[in-house]
This record gives sequence, C-alpha cells and structure tokens, in this order.
Amino acid sequence: MINTDIEKLYEKANKHLWQDLSDADNESRPQIAVDGEGAWSIDIDGKKYFEATSVHSCLNLGYGQQELIEAATEQMKKLAYFTPAKLQVPAVELAAKLSELFQGDYTTFFSTSGSEANEVALKIARQYHIQTGNPGKYKFISHYNGYHGGTLGIQGVSSTPVFKSDFPGMTAPGFIHVLPPYDYRPPFGQQTESTEQSVAKHIEKVIQLEGPETVAGIFIEPVLFAGGCIIPSPEYLQLIFDICKKYNILLIVDEVVTGFGKTGKWFGFMHSEGVQPDIITTAKGLASAYIPLAATSVSEKIYSTFNRKGNRFKHFSTMGPHPVGCAVALKSIEIIEREQLVTKVAQLSQTVLSKLHELKSFNIVGDVRGIGFLYGIELVNDKQTKEPLSDETMSKIASACEDKGLHFAMDDNAIRLNPPLVSTEEDLRFLVDTLATVLNKFNK
Repeated sequence: MINTDIEKLYEKANKHLWQDLSDADNESRPQIAVDGEGAWSIDIDGKKYFEATSVHSCLNLGYGQQELIEAATEQMKKLAYFTPAKLQVPAVELAAKLSELFQGDYTTFFSTSGSEANEVALKIARQYHIQTGNPGKYKFISHYNGYHGGTLGIQGVSSTPVFKSDFPGMTAPGFIHVLPPYDYRPPFGQQTESTEQSVAKHIEKVIQLEGPETVAGIFIEPVLFAGGCIIPSPEYLQLIFDICKKYNILLIVDEVVTGFGKTGKWFGFMHSEGVQPDIITTAKGLASAYIPLAATSVSEKIYSTFNRKGNRFKHFSTMGPHPVGCAVALKSIEIIEREQLVTKVAQLSQTVLSKLHELKSFNIVGDVRGIGFLYGIELVNDKQTKEPLSDETMSKIASACEDKGLHFAMDDNAIRLNPPLVSTEEDLRFLVDTLATVLNKFNK
C-alpha cells in the first residue's frame, strides 16, 4: 500500500474510529495490522511483531489456524445462528466438553466476553443465595490489582486502577476489595507465615466483620495478570476454598486469562489440589479469539436450584451460545489436546522462559515471576527501596522493544508476558533475548 493510502487510513481512523485505550496525550501513531502468521502480526508496512501477550491474552492458537477457519466456515454453511432459547449441537457438545475438562459436573451458560461471563457469575451467585434461603448474601470479595471486566455490574469487582472508572450514583453496594498475596510487596509486611496465609486470614476476618450471612462470593484469578502478573502459590486457592466452604460462600474462579493451558495445566485452579470451584468463567482463549465467545460454568449444586419451576435464570445473551463460536471452540480444544499444547507450555516454561529469571541480575529488575506462559517482570529505580521505574522510562523500554518487533503489555512498572500456545522455541528465545538486550541498555 502506498504512503498516501496509509495516510488516508489514519485520517479516517482519527475522525471516525473510537480506539480502545486511546490516550490523547500519546502522540505516537498506532500500528495498523493487516495480516498475521502463527504468533506474529504483520503491519501495513510489512513489519512483523511477536505478540508476547497473545493480543490481550486471546490468540491462544495464533494467526492462520486453518482448522479453526474451516470449522467456522462449515458451521456457517449449516447453521449460522440459532436462538439461545432452544438447542443446537455445537453448544451442547461444548458445554459437555467443558464439564469434562473441569473434571466435575458443570452446567454452562454461554455469553460473548469475559466481562459478561463474570457479570453472569455475579447474577447467578446472587440469585442462588436468594433461592436457597439466604437473601442477605449480596456482598462480593475480590482483590485490589484484580480485573474481572468493565461492564457496570462487574466493574465493582474489578480493581485494577488503569481500567477502573467512577460513575457516581451508578455503582452498586456490596463490593469489598482486599490486598492480593503479593510476595514481592507483602501487604502486611514481613511475617513468619506465608503471604498467602496472612492474606487468607485477613479475608476470613473481613468476612467475620461484615457478617458471613451477607457475603455471597469471592472472585479469584489464579494469576492476577492484568494487575501486574501476581502469582500466588497453589496454597492460596486451597485456603480460600476452605474459607468459602466454612461460611457458605461461593468460590468464583476467573479463568478468562489463565484457562486452556496458559499456566501449564488446563486451568489455573488445577494447580491447587482438592479445589473444585463453584463457578468458573472462561473467554478469550476459549475460541482463540476467532469468534467472540465466553462461558460461565456452575457446579451441580448451584444449577440444581435453577432447574426448578419458578427459578429461571433472569439473564439472556442473544449471541451467547453462538453455533459458529461453539464449533470453533470445540475445534480449538481438539487442537490443544491433539498437539499436547498444555504439556508443551509446561516444558517450554522450564527450558526457555525460565531464563527470564536471569534478568534479576540487572539493577532495574526488581522481580521476575512466572508460571507456564504467564510472566511478569517488575522494574524498579532502586532494588532496596523497590521504588517503581518511572512511566517515562517504561514507555521508552516498550518503544525500544517494539522497534525490534516485540509487543508486550505493561501495568505501571511491570512488563506482562503471555505468548500464544503455538509459540515455537525460536519465538520464545526471541522474546527472552530481545528483552535482555533492551533492558541491558537501560540498566544503571
């Protein structure tokens, strides 16, 4: 494409397209993507970029997956759409497959995004307690640095500053935030017990002070990815699971980012032995972003209370169990199983991505944390005080990496990485080497 055509595209975009996360203070022009291959996107000038966060943690199977394209095409030929109020084969088969993957009896409500999946979880939990004789249970506990969506209801559960907006007079009561189990910056200072134990004890104390009869659910991400890639130990979810059982509180596990292999297991909660969530939400990698699709899966204990006369769930998602999306998701899961990609993630995490820990030798690298393909690198001005690296320097690091063909996400002073499942060993070595080269230039 000639330069004049590119300029016209930018003019149209500036005038007509409301770009997500756009910032008028940012004078740099965004990339215009036109193609993709595997874990790499290609811009309008032909330059390739390794998508080290799977483009918002969505593109699990990368670009150009012909089997997904064919699955969508074949389903479109047969049944492009059907009402969620009746049945169609792909949705039935996908719901059953999810239950199998969760290793429990789950029933799934389909929707279109992670925000909606978590909004549905919120409503299900509230209605469940009403139906079981506990109408006073309306409060939800979640973490600061957590992100569960941007719609008005679920935004009360989210608490990642960069995504959190205030709408005075429109937010609902009953949302309680607690500090996360953040080993690098312990919320209660250095203690003899683990950070996970101290945070879990704090949550139990909060429940007791609020009144267990008022708390409906606890929202947990196995990895708080959007809040800086904070990774609790498997012990943490076990402790929260026990607290939930003790006080008749629903454990709602948000697997929107961590699901479908990203942690080296099928789902993040599976690292915590004995934990079986009451509600599991998935999206993003569910259909590898080839079609928007999300799911809210509930245990038999919960669904049985809805499967009674007069207890119909009061929510409807027009595009939820979309037959094309469900067909693509089934094929995506088939590819992950056939290619043994979950095992591959666990192996490459150890053999290649673990080398990211060597970056801690740099003066500006305060912490490196990772599990599977999920990694966070926290940058600091001073290792002793842990003073965060400035926004200006973080932006320069991101620009330097982009110049070399590497895209990643940032939260304040943390670099977040979450490459596609299909990333090759060569791709991941490029990621590690590029970061090492660029960070070395900014090292003090």
